[in-house]
Amino acid sequence: MGKILLVDDSKMSRKMLRTILEGAGHEIVGEAGNGVEGLEMYKNLKPDAVTMDITMPEMDGIECLKAIKGFDADAKVIMVTAAGQSSKLVEALKLGATEFICKPYEPEQILSAVKEVV
Repeated sequence: MGKILLVDDSKMSRKMLRTILEGAGHEIVGEAGNGVEGLEMYKNLKPDAVTMDITMPEMDGIECLKAIKGFDADAKVIMVTAAGQSSKLVEALKLGATEFICKPYEPEQILSAVKEVV
């Protein structure tokens, strides 16, 4: 199973993702509340995959994705964000996001996306 980093400013969203992923046998190696923390944790923890929200304080998910891909071109980043941000999702995919999932989501969508990239 994979080592996953969760990057989302919502504690509730991180808790839901943790429950889904740990329930399937994945290891959550870190949780970040914004892109700045997410980038630092990525560099230190070198996870197999990252789940990333787009709208966050300090550094949003798009900027964090750019920075992570600049550090590690092979990074596997799954964007998990609110519906209605289709232009941001297109931008994220162009920048190298591996998958994207719109909130609200079903647990199977998360597990399927992680399975694809890990």
